[in-house]
Amino acid sequence: MQRCLELAALGIGQVSPNPMVGAVIVHEGKIIGEGYHRKYGQAHAEVNAVNQALEIHENAADLFRQCTLYVSLEPCAHYGKTPPCADLIIKHKFPRVVVGCRDPFAQVDGKGIEKLMQAGVEVVTGVMEKECRQINKRFFTRVQQQRPYIVLKWAQTANGMFAPADGSQHWITGLEARKLVHRWRTEEDAILVGKNTARIDNPQLNARYWSGKSPKRVVIDRNLELDHSLHLFDNSVDTFVFNALKTDVEGKTKYIALEDFDRFVPQYILFQLYLQDVQSIIIEGGAHTLNQFIETGLWDEARIFTGTSMLRDGIKAPVVTGSRFEETVVGDDRLQLIYNQ
Repeated sequence: MQRCLELAALGIGQVSPNPMVGAVIVHEGKIIGEGYHRKYGQAHAEVNAVNQALEIHENAADLFRQCTLYVSLEPCAHYGKTPPCADLIIKHKFPRVVVGCRDPFAQVDGKGIEKLMQAGVEVVTGVMEKECRQINKRFFTRVQQQRPYIVLKWAQTANGMFAPADGSQHWITGLEARKLVHRWRTEEDAILVGKNTARIDNPQLNARYWSGKSPKRVVIDRNLELDHSLHLFDNSVDTFVFNALKTDVEGKTKYIALEDFDRFVPQYILFQLYLQDVQSIIIEGGAHTLNQFIETGLWDEARIFTGTSMLRDGIKAPVVTGSRFEETVVGDDRLQLIYNQ
C-alpha cells in the first residue's frame, strides 16, 4: 500500500477533478505490475497496472488468478470517462483485493467493493486508510464539502508586515521560496488574488520557475476596474473574474457576477469554482482577500513564509490559528505550515 501511495503521488496536478490513485499487483510476494492514474480522462491505476503485467509476463492472465491487487482508493463501479475498474478486476479473476479507503463519490461509495464481493473476490479495506485519505484531501474536500480544497499562501517580513503601506512592491522572500511557490502552483487547479494585488503587482500567476502546468487564475474585481493590459487578461489560461456587473465569456476570460457582494463573497466564489470542477485553489492575496477567507473559516491549510527584511510602515500580515503546525527553512526564509482541522 505504501508503494500504491508513492505511485499515486506521481499524478499530482494532472488528474483533477479525479483522485490520485496507485495500484500494485503482487504474486507470491513479488510485484508483477503497477500503475497509477496519470491524466484526467485516461486509464485508471488498476488498468495501467494490469496492462504493465500483461506486457511483462506472457502468463500474466494465469498469474492474476493467484494475485492480490492493492489499490489506494476503492475501484470505481460506474462508467465515467473510462469503464468500471471493478469489472476489469472481476474479468481477470483476481481472488483478493486490498483497498486503502472507500471512495466518497456517490456513484462509487461502497459500490465497487460490493460488486467485487458479490463476484466472490475477497476484499480487505482500511489499510493505511489515514494516509490514503490524506493524499486525496483535495478530492475528499470537493466531494464531501462541495468546495475546492483551500490553501492560503503569503509572505511576511520579520516584523509581521504583509506589504508597504504606500502600495508599492516589496519582495520579501528569496529565489528558493519563489521556486517552491511555483511548484505548488503546478499542484493545484487555480490561484486567486484580489483586485489590488492584480493592479499593484501585475502578477502572471503562472509556474514559470517550475516544470508543469500553470493553474487557472481567479481575481475578485467588484466593479471591473482592472486594466485589460494586465497579465491576467493575456488569454494564456482560463481566468475567472468575479464581479458585481456581468456574466460573460471573452476568450479564456470568464466573468461571473455574484448575487451579493456585501455578504458571503468567499462562499459564492467557492461554490462557483466547485461548479467549474476546480478541486483546489491557492489564495495568494492581498491581505484583505486572505482575511475574508480566514474570517469565514474557509481554509484548509496556510503556508506562510517569513523573510529577514523589516518594514517600518506597512499592512499587517493575516493571522491564523490551526490544530496542526509544522515549520521548516527554505533558503533564507522560514516556512510555517498551519492546518485547519
